[in-house]
Amino acid sequence: ISGRESGICGDPAHPKSGSKMITMVFFERFISELVIKRIKADEEDTEYYLVKWKGWPDSTNTWEPLQNLKCPLLLQQFSNDKHNYLSQVKKENHRALKPAVAAYIVKKAEQRIALQRWQDELNRRKTHKGMIFVENTVDLEGPPSDLYYINEYKPAPGISLVNEATFGCSCTDCFFEKCCPAEAGVLLAYNKNQQIKIPPGTPIYECNSRCQCGPDCPNRIVQKGTQYSLCIFRTSNGCGWGVKTLVKIKRMSFVMEYVGEVITSEEAERHGQLYDNKGITYLFDLDYDEFTVDAARYGNVSHFVNHSCDPNLQVFNVFIDNLDTRLPRIALFSTRTINAGEELTFDYQMKGSGGVSSDSIDHSPAKKEGQNCVKTICKSTAIYLRGSLCEYRETPPSVFKC
Repeated sequence: ISGRESGICGDPAHPKSGSKMITMVFFERFISELVIKRIKADEEDTEYYLVKWKGWPDSTNTWEPLQNLKCPLLLQQFSNDKHNYLSQVKKENHRALKPAVAAYIVKKAEQRIALQRWQDELNRRKTHKGMIFVENTVDLEGPPSDLYYINEYKPAPGISLVNEATFGCSCTDCFFEKCCPAEAGVLLAYNKNQQIKIPPGTPIYECNSRCQCGPDCPNRIVQKGTQYSLCIFRTSNGCGWGVKTLVKIKRMSFVMEYVGEVITSEEAERHGQLYDNKGITYLFDLDYDEFTVDAARYGNVSHFVNHSCDPNLQVFNVFIDNLDTRLPRIALFSTRTINAGEELTFDYQMKGSGGVSSDSIDHSPAKKEGQNCVKTICKSTAIYLRGSLCEYRETPPSVFKC
């Protein structure tokens, strides 16, 4: 496959003008991108690498022999891409790569660049401690083109989110004094190990900006954001993107918030009709059927968390600075110890979380696993999540019950 045929670059400046180009791929690492080509001369095979400098036009690319390059990881990645592709096709003489093989390697390398840039962008936008990683070893799917990363609710025009509490505690030790939860008539949600100790369905009231306790207060957990490094990864079971943890998470620990654009329930009905035609809906009804969180276009890592009827995350209502009971924050806590590398899931039907039953959420499209269970609702880019945290609703016709 020649440079001119590929539409990527021209012939390299090599003394053997009759050279035949065999393989080619893009890479990016640190300050440069590399295009690898093997040049077959009359006497011997010589490998040359085209250095594509980041931020500079292709006209400034330079060709370098293998001995000039000190990037073993990039070279190994090229070898891995070629091996992965060839392992899926009929074995032939791979000395001269077929155009389809070369095209796959180019696309895989371009995808890797795009995913790395997306990963960098996510980490620039996040405000929490935990890092975000992106991984796709399954297919050639790249970053979603229509998701804007946010860290907290984004109110739609006409909706006001009051993010300033009207009162706060004056505790010196929130574990033993009458703190914010007691004022709200509920128990303190956490133990001294920062694990949740209240049953699902009980609201969490954390200390707020008016409280006199400091940032190390044991009743400030959700507001600190995700503390764990998580990975958005392409699932191998056909369920699109998913999320896995890269570190061990203790049981009953806060993992992440579910955020999106806050819209009225009337607007949610209109959005739902549009989304049904596209199959890309993330609508989460809040209490009292007044407001809905739409995470289709605006969201965080939770946008990619898949469904399971045997989840390892549980939904809780949280109130911090905004004490409006119609607008709780949605926090996801671990239900058990979650090992590093394990996928994170929650039950879109949310049984046991705030009074929600399987009759309150509509999922479409969905795939069944077993006879009566929505074990995994595929894809994370095509879920229809409707659920009130406290009130039951009429069962939609497309609900699959666990």
